[in-house]
Amino acid sequence: MSPPRALPVEAALPELLAALTNRRRAVLEAPPGAGKTTRVPLALLEAGLTQGTILMLEPRRIAARAAAERMAETLGETVGQTVGYRIRGEAKVGRDTRIEVVTEGILTRRLQSDPGLQDVGAVIFDEFHERSLNADLGLALCLEIAGAVREDLILVAMSATLDAGPLAALMDAPRVTSEGRSFPVETRWLDAPLPKGRRFDDACADLVLRASRDSDGGILVFLPGEGEIRSVARRLEGKLPGGCVIRPLYGAMPFADQRAAIRPETGGARKVVLATAIAETSLTIEDIRVVVDGGRARRARFDPGSGMSRLVTERVTRAEATQRAGRAGRVAPGTAWRLWTKGEEGALAAYPPAEIEAADLAGLALELALWGAAPCDLPFLTAPHPGAFAEAQALLSMLGILDARRQVTDHGRRVAAMPLHPRLAHMLEVAGPGAAPLAALLADRDPLRGAPADLTLRLEAVRDPRRFAADRPYELRRAALEHVRTEAKRLQRQAGRGRATLSPAAMAALAYPDRVGLRRKGDAPRYVLSGGKGAVLDAADPLGAARLIVATDLDGDPREARIRTAIRIEEAELRTLFADAIGWHDVCDWSRRDRRVVARRQERFGALVLDDRLWTDAPADALSRAMLDGVRQLGLTWSNAARRFAARVELARAAGQEGLPEMTEAALMEGLEDWLLPFLDGVRDAETWKRFDLLPALRAMLDWSDHQALDVTVPARFTTPLGREIPIDYSGDHPAISLRLQEMFGQTRHPQAAGQPLRITLLSPAGRPVQTTMDLPGFWTSSYADVRKDMRGQYPKHPWPEDPTAADPTLRAKRRGDG
Repeated sequence: MSPPRALPVEAALPELLAALTNRRRAVLEAPPGAGKTTRVPLALLEAGLTQGTILMLEPRRIAARAAAERMAETLGETVGQTVGYRIRGEAKVGRDTRIEVVTEGILTRRLQSDPGLQDVGAVIFDEFHERSLNADLGLALCLEIAGAVREDLILVAMSATLDAGPLAALMDAPRVTSEGRSFPVETRWLDAPLPKGRRFDDACADLVLRASRDSDGGILVFLPGEGEIRSVARRLEGKLPGGCVIRPLYGAMPFADQRAAIRPETGGARKVVLATAIAETSLTIEDIRVVVDGGRARRARFDPGSGMSRLVTERVTRAEATQRAGRAGRVAPGTAWRLWTKGEEGALAAYPPAEIEAADLAGLALELALWGAAPCDLPFLTAPHPGAFAEAQALLSMLGILDARRQVTDHGRRVAAMPLHPRLAHMLEVAGPGAAPLAALLADRDPLRGAPADLTLRLEAVRDPRRFAADRPYELRRAALEHVRTEAKRLQRQAGRGRATLSPAAMAALAYPDRVGLRRKGDAPRYVLSGGKGAVLDAADPLGAARLIVATDLDGDPREARIRTAIRIEEAELRTLFADAIGWHDVCDWSRRDRRVVARRQERFGALVLDDRLWTDAPADALSRAMLDGVRQLGLTWSNAARRFAARVELARAAGQEGLPEMTEAALMEGLEDWLLPFLDGVRDAETWKRFDLLPALRAMLDWSDHQALDVTVPARFTTPLGREIPIDYSGDHPAISLRLQEMFGQTRHPQAAGQPLRITLLSPAGRPVQTTMDLPGFWTSSYADVRKDMRGQYPKHPWPEDPTAADPTLRAKRRGDG
């Protein structure tokens, strides 16, 4: 059973096996090229640590197949004997199989059907640093059953670039470290950053050409996606040195084409593999001695608020760059070329985010509901975000997969058994085998390039590719289309009986009840979705004339998502499909645009208004409550009297009078419903509100005793020497009054209010300010003489006595004959 050549991981195997013998679990740190994928499972088998099956998880199907083939080849056997594999839709295992290499979702299904993993003796999590959601879930479930019912279960987490400390602590496991790759790798960076405006595809192709001239051996080029692979391939055609063969490598390719990229070229040809991140881990691509890293990675980001995922292209992390560079040292000394400078490397993030932090959690929520656990009940290395998890549960409830208590329904159990996203599995279960082509299509990437958004075009291509290709101008991705057709056949066998009469549009609406779109008014094809978000079609897309659509693929923009694929649906279909969810709603709202209360009766499906009528007999309370939103937009309308009253109350509160409400503007706005609502009868628009007097509503906030105490503590008026009452303004630093100077004749003491001296503005007979004072006796003895001198000339008919303290107050002019 010994491998043909010693791999670096061999030196660490004794320590690893000892840890597993004593503790039954371990974390193995082994850099790229160490040989952990193909050597560790065989070492466990050779050591006889378990009589059960050894499961090894791989993040990708191609890696699972390749690892099984390599181990079987090491044993001199074919796959399906001692070593086999299981991936979605395919299995090569036999009665004597002891090592099964499986994709990560297979373990979850096995755990749900056999929570004790009775026939399994060891579970190996390979490439755990990728932190896929299924790997995180699988480890959490395995740790729980190992702690509860399977103390004998061996658990190994293997990683090339992960910070293993937290993982070892979670598993309570020893860390075992293997030496590095078999051969050294020289890293080369750009001399200067790429100029702004330089196309990524051009720059990457130029770097590949440079590497092909300055290095020997096969070249592995890391690109973010299929589109970039095709673009770079076009730029390299006819420019590479003689004898070079370009081999694309990405997940949607047929396995035969993937195998061609992995196997050595015949006839001494030099291979240039243009690959996505699929080539980062677990694969040994023959003849590769050069890596060209474009420095970009494509990740799925999920917005729980919109329920939409989008693929974003980001800078690679340092961990990913290390992993990629390691591919160059698998079979010989190599060189890694990087499309960035050495100085730029310091700005790269250390590790990529765990998928559980950024992915759609609907599948996880369903698996945990089946398991009967909340996220906090399980030992996750990274716990799911509570908000995102709650959104996922809400979706499952909408689809009838969870009940009101968040328990799995019978329908949900059938959905969980299907190898699909819960949305698509729900559609397949309800609609039956006829929905299989649509389910396969929606689960895979778009087989048409450059086509309009209409989903019916894709369904036509799936039904009859040859006829479709003959008269359509769109590029048909045949490999993707064949994969869809194969998946459709498999799903037809798994589907329930369902409802055979549903149209494709109705089927799509079953999967995406929150993405039924109603066209907004206007020329642009903009839609409001039933889930409440907005979406837009390309202006030239023929589907933009449709009143109702189901958006099946969007770019995830949180403001207004761009619709990539959709299908027209008739209102009659929508009403039949969701009769229980469509109903009339009485709506009384403040219109910010019209600046008035609008009362309507609306027939709604989610956020969609299918019918809209005036609500002519809306109750006064509903109208007044809607007006409160108008007040929140418009703000309070203060009269002078209302401001003075609010200022008096605030002053009394500051002076210690108990039981008074706060009357700052912020407090009043926060409590509108409590004090203003009863006074809004008849107020329905901005103009009426502009004329509204707040004072009665403010006064109603105080009872009779509060008013009596307020009048004593902070009097509302000042009584002049003539017995006239004038309002006191408390809005400034000191209470203030304004009155004619002659009305204060004879006043020898400065008046006060609320324990403070009044600020008195003395006015001329024409009502113009003459003097402001907070010391009236001082004014009489000082400034008054100068004021008298000026005022006698301007107002000779009015009294200006030499001694104002001895004069009688008056508002009259001098009588004829007075001096």
